[in-house]
Amino acid sequence: MRKRSATFSSIISIAFAHLLALSGDAQELPRAEQTKTVEMFRVPRYCEGVCFDHQGNGYISWGKSITKFSLDGKNAVWAETGAPNGHKILADGTHLVCDASHHAVLHLAADGKMLDPASKECDGKPLRGPNDLTLDTPHGGFYFSDPGGSAESPIGTIHYVDRAGKTHLLDGGLQFPNGIVLTPDGKKLYLAESKKNCVHVYDVTAPGKLGPRKKFADLPTKTAGTSQIDNQPDGMCLDAAGNLYVAHYGMKQVQVLDLTGKLIRQYDGGNVTTSNVAFGGPNMNQLFITGGIGPEAGEGGLFRIDLGVKGLVILPK
Repeated sequence: MRKRSATFSSIISIAFAHLLALSGDAQELPRAEQTKTVEMFRVPRYCEGVCFDHQGNGYISWGKSITKFSLDGKNAVWAETGAPNGHKILADGTHLVCDASHHAVLHLAADGKMLDPASKECDGKPLRGPNDLTLDTPHGGFYFSDPGGSAESPIGTIHYVDRAGKTHLLDGGLQFPNGIVLTPDGKKLYLAESKKNCVHVYDVTAPGKLGPRKKFADLPTKTAGTSQIDNQPDGMCLDAAGNLYVAHYGMKQVQVLDLTGKLIRQYDGGNVTTSNVAFGGPNMNQLFITGGIGPEAGEGGLFRIDLGVKGLVILPK
């Protein structure tokens, strides 16, 4: 029995080491001092919801508007919805946008015109204020967070919209559920709980079916006497190796966590109220960051770090 246990432990150790190697060891990521965070352009208000379409155009949300931009920084308002936030683009070129003012996940045409909402109620109850979403492309659905009204009270929820368009409640009792990311194999779902300054992980047992919520990582807290004003995890994305990038609101940082939840890098977010992150560029190795230059009431900025690390491609085809 002892011998078999030792052998089994060795196999597990080797498998785990291999998994970490696949995840991208911290040595493969540039150190913070080796990177430069470059400002691309500013918008009049705090911004978020950065994403890219099949042609390489980018989008950010601010105020009532969604701005479309090119990699050279040229930009113009593409649509006005009310309070756009999390944003993803589908295989047919249409857009899903979380919008708290509509209490819905909106569906927009490729030219920005409003279509019928993708989700506006769950089990007969209206949504409170959808914030962010992640696509479950193989199964034709998506997950989204709804933190509406949960900044002071833990009533936040997460949901799944299936291929048929039905919205399902998956978890509740959260204090401002925010960024949400599904791994490409569809087996794990990451969720940022802003008011708890942590990231959770769920095992996905089937499309739209989750195991118990588990703490994945607690994040650093603000340092007194610095420009840091808060510490709330916001939008998130993955690189191709499985490392998780977390926009850390109020910290002017992007935190990078490996597959075990260990903090392996801290990059300059450009914005103090760092809100969202996404990989883009012709080689998918540039990290784009949104937020507010200072407090959320002020202007917003789009920043870029040329990481040289491959991001996860999330555009469905």
